[in-house]
Amino acid sequence: MTSPHSKIILITGASSGIGEATARRLAADGHHVVLGARRVDRLAALVDELRRDGGAADYQELDVTSRSGVLAFVQGAHDRHGRVDVLINNAGVMALSALDSLRTDEWDQMIDVNLRGTLHGVAAVLPLMQSRGKGHIINIGSSAAHRVDPTAAVYCATKYAVRALTEGLRQESREVRVTLISPGYTHSELTRHGGDPQIQAAARAASDELGMPASAVAAAIAATIAQPDTVDVNEILLRSTAQG
Repeated sequence: MTSPHSKIILITGASSGIGEATARRLAADGHHVVLGARRVDRLAALVDELRRDGGAADYQELDVTSRSGVLAFVQGAHDRHGRVDVLINNAGVMALSALDSLRTDEWDQMIDVNLRGTLHGVAAVLPLMQSRGKGHIINIGSSAAHRVDPTAAVYCATKYAVRALTEGLRQESREVRVTLISPGYTHSELTRHGGDPQIQAAARAASDELGMPASAVAAAIAATIAQPDTVDVNEILLRSTAQG
C-alpha cells in the first residue's frame, strides 16, 4: 500500500531488465509506479502482479522515440495522479557491432532511443516539476559512459551524451534533483536484440558470467529516491565485483 510519503514514479522501458526490477522494488517500497514500454502485454502482466502483491501501479504504451508519445505518457500520469514526482529515463538499446559493418539503422536507433528518448522525457517532465518547485529526474547511463570499447563505439557515444546531458541539467537545476545511474554488466535483455550476432553473443556471455542482477541497480535507484529533497545524489557508478 502507498503511504503519505509515497511518490508518483514514472519508469520508461519498464517491461524487462532494470526497468522491471525497479518497478518491483519501488512498488514494494510503497510508491506508485507508472510503467511505460512498447510491450504492453508484459506491462499488463507486471502491473497485475504488483497489484496482487499490494502495490500501486498502472501502465501506458510508450515509444520513447516519439516526442508526442512521451508527452502523452507524462501528461496522462499527471492527469490521473495530480503530479509527477520522479521520472526514470531507463529505456535503452545496445546493438554492438564494428563501425565498418555500417549498421547505420542500428546507429540511428541507439541515438533515437538512448539519447533522444532521454531528452523527450526531460522535456516532458521538467516544466511540471519546475512549476511545483520539486521533482527528480533519474537517467540511466552506463559504465560505457566512462570508457569506450571496440564494437561499442556508438553505444558508448550515446551514453557519454546522456552523461553530459545529465550533468548539464544538474548544473542548471536547484529545485529539481538530477541523478545519473551508471551500471556495468547487468543481467538484462540488452544483448538479445540487434547488433552483430557474434559480438552480441560474446557480450551476452560476459554479462551472464560477470553481471549483477538488475535488482542491484534497482536498489541504487531506490536509495537516491529515498534521500530528502535537499540532497541530490549526482551519480552512482556500480559494477559487480566479478567485473572488477
